Amino acid sequence: MDKADPFSCKKASTPKDIIPAGRVPRRQKSSTSHYHKVDLEVYPHFNEVPPSQRQQLLARKLEQCQIMFDFNDPDADLRNKEIKRQALQEILGFVSSTHAAIDKSLYPDMIHMLTVNLFRTIPPSTTGEVLDTEEDEPVLETSWPHLHLVYEILLCFVESPDFDVTLARKYMDQRFINQLLELFDSADPRERDFLKTVLHRIYGKFLNLRAYIRKSINHIFFHFLYENERFHGVGELLEILGSIINGFALPLKEEHKVFLTRVLIPLHKSASLPSFYPQLDYCVVQFLEKDPSLTVEVVQGLLRYWPKTSSNKEIIFLTELENILDVTENAEFTQIMTPLFQRLALCVSSPQFQVAERALLYWNNEYILNLICEHADTIMPIMFPPLYRHSKAHWNRNIHGMVYHALKVLMQVNPELYDECMTKYKDTEAEQ
Repeated sequence: MDKADPFSCKKASTPKDIIPAGRVPRRQKSSTSHYHKVDLEVYPHFNEVPPSQRQQLLARKLEQCQIMFDFNDPDADLRNKEIKRQALQEILGFVSSTHAAIDKSLYPDMIHMLTVNLFRTIPPSTTGEVLDTEEDEPVLETSWPHLHLVYEILLCFVESPDFDVTLARKYMDQRFINQLLELFDSADPRERDFLKTVLHRIYGKFLNLRAYIRKSINHIFFHFLYENERFHGVGELLEILGSIINGFALPLKEEHKVFLTRVLIPLHKSASLPSFYPQLDYCVVQFLEKDPSLTVEVVQGLLRYWPKTSSNKEIIFLTELENILDVTENAEFTQIMTPLFQRLALCVSSPQFQVAERALLYWNNEYILNLICEHADTIMPIMFPPLYRHSKAHWNRNIHGMVYHALKVLMQVNPELYDECMTKYKDTEAEQ
């Protein structure tokens, strides 16, 4: 069984309503498609009415905030948009500062207001190219002045100590989860950041929905991998799963191991890997810390999907392999060291100096260096030829220094084997 609350030790920070620095945003049309032509009434502030009338006032404000406006025209309905924005702001202040702010009879009204504003069809991307959230300009939701307040209200509502999970289950069900997960395809990074925190909280509080949330995320990844490699929220969903994996009890369930082999490992072949590899790396390492016996299968999977034409992805793979080796025990290392260092030898020989440099950085990792020294009989014959060759021929001066360092380490570990490798290398060169 899962632990009771995998988020109790590490709470995700509340997202900030900011645009990522250094990125020029593009405005997309509001994804809301149904609008209302009405004139809103300005209701009094909560502090202006007696406490006995505040629940009634809250109900009126919740109903008012279910009215949607067209943000595609920035000059349309300015007065009504501001009235709704102010009402949302007042609801947020009331919910966040008042004990038992929402009467249980208003749960349906609150959740309906949230769903009306949040759940909408996300417009498809205007390009057919593979997504690259690191390079592409962020696309910002034009209705964000209202939308971000609705997200903040949802967070305050769910995080409240008075939140009644049993009652909320009637309305925040599997359909609610499906609609919430669809929003992760939003092109606006601010919205995805809020969604990540919201789903964290729901997973932590709704024990009955945990298995369904994991299963639904799996379906999103399967669709991303095998049907249409376009989904903006892969990184955010992986970040959530990192926390979930951290809470898995031992021994791991078979469904969790299947997720590793059928989802996490194949995700490495994605063309958009650079946009989510830190979160993917974290998830994989979490699994291996839980169950070291999975190391061989993971490393074999990475070697199987090793990029052939992208030096950037090769550097990503080398970084993840180093992180994996940091948590690899000797018993597992002996099973993977030959194919792993055969690949490392190819990387050291790469004409792309950044790939060669990243591979040579393994010799700066003390733990990996100890593994190399302990198994020098196997590793040195594999690594010596490319190292010695590039100590003479590589065009990059920094690589020369790193190669000399690696050769010096090997020579100090086993001078006799080093001389044997040297003799064999020169004999082979002479024959050629």
